[in-house]
Amino acid sequence: MAMLELQNVDTFYGPSQVLRQVSLSVEQGEIVTLLGANAAGKTTTMKTIFGLVKPRNGTIVYDGERIDHLPTDQIIKRGLVLVPEARRVFSRMTVRENLDMGAYMQTDRATIAKEIERVYTLFPRLKERDKQLAGTLSGGEQQMLAIGRALVARPRMICMDEPSLGLSPILVQLVFDTIQEIRKSGVTVFLVEQNANMALNIADRGYVLQTGKIILSDKASALITNDVVRAAYLGG
Repeated sequence: MAMLELQNVDTFYGPSQVLRQVSLSVEQGEIVTLLGANAAGKTTTMKTIFGLVKPRNGTIVYDGERIDHLPTDQIIKRGLVLVPEARRVFSRMTVRENLDMGAYMQTDRATIAKEIERVYTLFPRLKERDKQLAGTLSGGEQQMLAIGRALVARPRMICMDEPSLGLSPILVQLVFDTIQEIRKSGVTVFLVEQNANMALNIADRGYVLQTGKIILSDKASALITNDVVRAAYLGG
């Protein structure tokens, strides 16, 4: 059984259809990437999974249970957590307060403290800026904070929407190294990315989304050598 599965999902904004019969799956322990150009429907796919936009047709199943009718907080409570596009940190709150927000559904303070220390071990730079306002952090530090905030929620599966967007090459490498560390800790990863080369080099499998439709799906190693993918996303 797939940990996350979309079957024939259609999503609309008003009269405009954005996703068309989208079907994909993520198995437990995998890193799966969804590739596509701007306006392909990648972010809408994430919003649909998390109930921010409701699908008009199709089903979304997580851990054996349909979630396409659930509110976002109930989806997160089940261990499925989102790192949104463009970081979306709470700019007027400190680093520590942002991390505390990731644990808002937990009540055990000792567990929360342990998870925050785990984030600080993963991102020592955040510990150095514990009392600094999130809005004053660099773009790379804000991305670390967004990932850390999601991890404090103790997810079983984490979904990341364009985590490398706008970052320098060094920080992009750090983000992708972190994603691999997250998987090693037992968390399943669904990754939406424009950086196809980096994403496919760490993923197990991938899907290619074009104008709201899945046009390719395969092992990541096969997609790297696929002529369509190379021409569209890898520059060759």
